[in-house]
Amino acid sequence: MIRSDLHVVLVDPHRPGDETSYHPGEANLRMADLVIINKVDSATPGQLAQVQAGVESVAKANVPVILADSVLTVADPDQVKGKRILVVGDGPTLTHGGMAYGAGTIAARQLGAAEIVSGRQFAVGSISDAYDTYPHMESEVPALGYSPEQLADLEATLNATEAELVLFATPVDLDQLVSVNKPLVAVAYELEERGGELAEILGDFDYYKLSGG
Repeated sequence: MIRSDLHVVLVDPHRPGDETSYHPGEANLRMADLVIINKVDSATPGQLAQVQAGVESVAKANVPVILADSVLTVADPDQVKGKRILVVGDGPTLTHGGMAYGAGTIAARQLGAAEIVSGRQFAVGSISDAYDTYPHMESEVPALGYSPEQLADLEATLNATEAELVLFATPVDLDQLVSVNKPLVAVAYELEERGGELAEILGDFDYYKLSGG
């Protein structure tokens, strides 16, 4: 059996309660040697307090808890400011992941978009079906593309939506998969720790164990 030498668990405050109510999330949290609560910069104080309480309720005593921000960047922010934006988010995050919005919506708000256009009324095929199946989704279009048919539905939805620009925050480069009649702009995100505890913990960790020594 393979066992981790340093078990790091990331907790999302935008989904408070999931850390203790879903498997294997709760099991991972119970085994954690280090917990990182990410997206603190965009979470509410109530969300942060709830996940902190959740971590305390199930994690090992005295486990280090690191707070971090998820820093969002767009290559040319001026492209977004004042525009009517359609946002495409990670499919699994928005559908069975339970999120109503993701990094793209947060970035659009931060960068001063005039409006976040809902893709719901323009959705076709499998994208329309996803909105029906997961009514919690707000305006973001889930990036479903597991088959040529789904990619075609996604492309048709993006082309039909009355927006000036498509902002996407997906693990893949959407521009390589679909042909859209409006600019496609990617949102990048990177974890940024608050404080210096993480570097100190990793610096003290015995990496010799990882090499089998």
